[in-house]
Amino acid sequence: MGYELRRDNPATDADTSKVLDLPSNLPLTQVNTTFSDSPTNISGLPINNLRFVTRNEWGAQPPTEPLGKLKHPVPYVIISHTATEFCDTQSTCTFRVRFAQVFHMESRNCSDIAYNFLIGGDAYAYIGRGWDHVGAHAYGYNSRSIGISFIGTYNTVAPSDHQMNALQQLIEIGVKSGKIAADYKLLGHRQVSKTPSPGDALYNIITTWPHWSPTL
Repeated sequence: MGYELRRDNPATDADTSKVLDLPSNLPLTQVNTTFSDSPTNISGLPINNLRFVTRNEWGAQPPTEPLGKLKHPVPYVIISHTATEFCDTQSTCTFRVRFAQVFHMESRNCSDIAYNFLIGGDAYAYIGRGWDHVGAHAYGYNSRSIGISFIGTYNTVAPSDHQMNALQQLIEIGVKSGKIAADYKLLGHRQVSKTPSPGDALYNIITTWPHWSPTL
């Protein structure tokens, strides 16, 4: 297991997580997205079946202090990985998210889980700080971005098409709801911090997407 750490404010800002194996069984909420004219995404997978796991469903603790508000639409989407073990079931992914929050809050003195959203190997979108609150995932960019972290370590192993489909749907929802700018820049965590995140295998995929930008 491993973890990544980058800070804006050492007292409140981190993007690190660490996981343990402990089963959990919480219900999921399905959200049918209706924001696209196309029935499939760039991987040929359907775009109307993204599932969200709410904070209540994954057992989130409340923030220890009020979170800053994002000014919408944000110009950046920043992709990271948690640099931990993978998860491929509802129970393991749910626990990894819950433990990430505990680690961020208790070991890194963050007020909440660092990420806005996480994507598990189950291809569900786990709500962290959500669309409206400033994250703690990327030095200097937290107030201008939505941070999305893939649970696992993607140095040599690439996410599945279903996980990438979930990412595309999530971003699309953000754009259509006015949370993310239509001309947003898609960045890898390594482009804004000294880190190998989101791992070579994942980074090599997002660099082929239309909104990826080699410049900040």
